[in-house]
Order: sequence, then C-alpha cells, then structure tokens
Amino acid sequence: MRKNNHSLSVVIPVYNDEQVLSELIKRLVPVCIKLYNDDYEIIFIDDGSRDKSYDILVGLFQQYKEIKVLKQAKNFGQANAILAGLKFARGKYVVIMDSDLQDKPEDIPILIKEMETSASAMAIALWESRRDTPIKRLTSWMFYTFSQNVTNIKYEKGLGVFRVIERDKIINLLDVPEITGTILSLIYWSGISYVAVPLKRDKRHAGASGYSLKKMLSLTADRIFSYSLFPMKIMTNSGLLIGLGSFGVGIFTLVRKLIGASVLPGWTSIIIIVSFLFGLNFIFLGLLGEYIGRIYLETKKRPKYVTEIVLDRDER
Repeated sequence: MRKNNHSLSVVIPVYNDEQVLSELIKRLVPVCIKLYNDDYEIIFIDDGSRDKSYDILVGLFQQYKEIKVLKQAKNFGQANAILAGLKFARGKYVVIMDSDLQDKPEDIPILIKEMETSASAMAIALWESRRDTPIKRLTSWMFYTFSQNVTNIKYEKGLGVFRVIERDKIINLLDVPEITGTILSLIYWSGISYVAVPLKRDKRHAGASGYSLKKMLSLTADRIFSYSLFPMKIMTNSGLLIGLGSFGVGIFTLVRKLIGASVLPGWTSIIIIVSFLFGLNFIFLGLLGEYIGRIYLETKKRPKYVTEIVLDRDER
C-alpha cells in the first residue's frame, strides 16, 4: 500500500529506450528538484522492452530514491503503460512524457505555469515544429483527421502526449472498465478543461520510434470504433441509397417494357453489379465484426495490462 503523496509525479512509458534513459534522468531530475525540491516521484513503466532498458531502470532506481519502476509482463502498448503509471502516481500534478527526449524536461515548468495561470485542469504541448520522419507525420495526420471527422472527440491539431494534469480531475477515469479505448482518448472525451501550450519538439535523442504504421492504424481503428457510430451510419445510408437506386432502376425498366421499348439483357452489367454488392456486403460485415469483436473483448473484462514487478521504496 503506497502511503506517500507528492506535489509532482512524472509518468514515462519506456519501450526499447536503453540509449536515452541516462541522459533523460540527467536532464529531468534537476528540473524536478528546482520545482519541488525532493517532493516528487518519477515513474518509469517498462512496457516489455527487449533491450536492456529494464536493467538500466533498476540501476537508476538504486541510484535515485525518487524513482519508481513498473515492469509490465509484456508489451501492452504505450496507452496502457501510461494508464498503469497514472494509477500508480500519487502527485497532485502528473506529467506524462515520452522517454526519447523529444519531449524536453525543461518544458515541464512552462506547462505547469500555463495550467495554473489559465486555471485549467490540464496543459498539453502544442507542437509548433516537430522533427519526425515523413511516415510518422503522415500517420499522425491520418489519426487526427479520422478522429476529428469521424468521432465526437475534438481537440486542436498538433497536440502531443506531453502534458501535465491535475490528478484529482481524472481520478474517476482511471478505473473506467473499458478495454478497447485508451486513457488519452477517454481524457479528451471527458471534456475536462485544458490549455494548449506552443512548444518546439526535438528529434529523438537516439534509437527509433516504436510507432509503426501498423500500430498507428490500430490506434486509429480503436479511436473510431470505440468513440463513433460513423461506420454503422455508413452501412445504413449506403444500404438505403443502393436500395433506392435499385428500386429506381426497376421502375425505369418496367416502364420501358410497358411502352414497348426494347430491354436488352446485360450479362456483363449484372456481373459487375452483383460483384459490387457482394464486395460492399463483405465490407459491411467486416465493419460490423469490428463492433462485435470489441463487445466480445469488453464482456471478457480482461485487464488492460499486467504489472509483473514494482520497484518502489514508498510501498508498504
């Protein structure tokens, strides 16, 4: 049972980042000390790293009394690692940041100041410039575009994961029994107030991004199917339009036959129409299957993550 509270908790998911962790701590600890002396905690969540990240984190835990480490049993994804860290955090303010130093520790005081000045519950980095790869920029654009136009979750373009939150404003969201959605989506959905803070994002200090095209497409699908009925509306409206179109063609053909006009058989056109309708039918079945699959996952109520090891001096 953790009994200590802090002014600040910094939650950092880690996945194969052995090359950056030492530099991250070297820059992060002085910032935290300047803000709150020793009244802070840094929570690393090793999300199933396959390199030496966890071994390095163990060494940092032994070196710094403010560091806590959660080791996940396998890779459950960044969003679930963040959720694990948020549930574990005990700070009044909670910072969420990446471990690759694209989110600069030196910007944390700026986020806190803007949050307090604006009396908002959250301050989020709004990237004025970001030194990402073309693929990363493309997938981020796709994710944002679909989110804004297909779901009811609305937020400004360019917002990142890097943010500071008043923990008591999201405490009720941390135990929402939702398997397929993510905690960041849930925070946006909740409508809590936030201020966007323009910042510049550095390129990765070392290593490669863990966000592949496949992962970004998966996140996009989760956002759409967990927070929107838009695909269902597409199926309904398309079925209605096709039905009306077919009815119209039937009436047109019947009228031509009644007035004695020739009605030529069209084997090719029939095959094309039938193939089109079959293809559309399978697409709709797939979309429907996405919803049914998510209902299935929700009913099983499996945990979103499994924490295998906890390193924490405050735990009693």
